[in-house]
Amino acid sequence: MRSRFAAPSARLTLAAVAAVAVTATAAGTATATATADSRSNTVRACATKDLSFKVSLKTQAGGYFLVTAKAKSGITCYLEGVFPSASFGSSADTEVAPAEHAVSERVTLSGSTAAYAGINPKTTNNDFGKQFDFLHLSVAGDETNAVTLALPETATVDRPVATNWHADPADAVPFAN
Repeated sequence: MRSRFAAPSARLTLAAVAAVAVTATAAGTATATATADSRSNTVRACATKDLSFKVSLKTQAGGYFLVTAKAKSGITCYLEGVFPSASFGSSADTEVAPAEHAVSERVTLSGSTAAYAGINPKTTNNDFGKQFDFLHLSVAGDETNAVTLALPETATVDRPVATNWHADPADAVPFAN
């Protein structure tokens, strides 16, 4: 009889040891996963507030404004290869339209790495347009946090277009169609 009673208690002991081992393994796996996640270099999308902007005047392609975006100190983020959300005034006819019809490469910003977008304020060949001294700019999707940038010179605006964000300023020239 003794062996019958010993067998269930041995089975219970074995089950308890197995449960502890499974729990320890699961905890070890969870800890390893959490550690791996905390070391992960997942880069997030840039918000307008993450960036500093500079606008310069370029003469190539009939003249345009080159917008340079850099991540603020301590921030690493990326800009999708789509055009920035920008306008020269508050009316719909001063909002920039895309100069490119495809998405470009994603640009990761950190330290001195910059992204560039070109904005042509006037794509029409006429004497019409409105004049502006400022550009309202934000990362696409973050329009409520737009910044206002002084232009290097007054711009005559009529059907403005913008290139996508690019890693090379030479790719950000908005050629008129």
